[in-house]
Amino acid sequence: MLTHTWRKSSRSGPNGACVEARLAEDAVEIRDTKLTVSPILRAGRADWHSLLRTSGR
Repeated sequence: MLTHTWRKSSRSGPNGACVEARLAEDAVEIRDTKLTVSPILRAGRADWHSLLRTSGR
């Protein structure tokens, strides 16, 4: 069961094409809104935090 709604990346541009993420019980789900039918990627929370640290967020 998902615990949060999709949230737009703060680094996304104003053209409506963005990356969104939401929390699931045991993971973070990520999608690309510029794709009509976007696959949803799942990352463990530890991996997600590592990615944010690596990207300077």
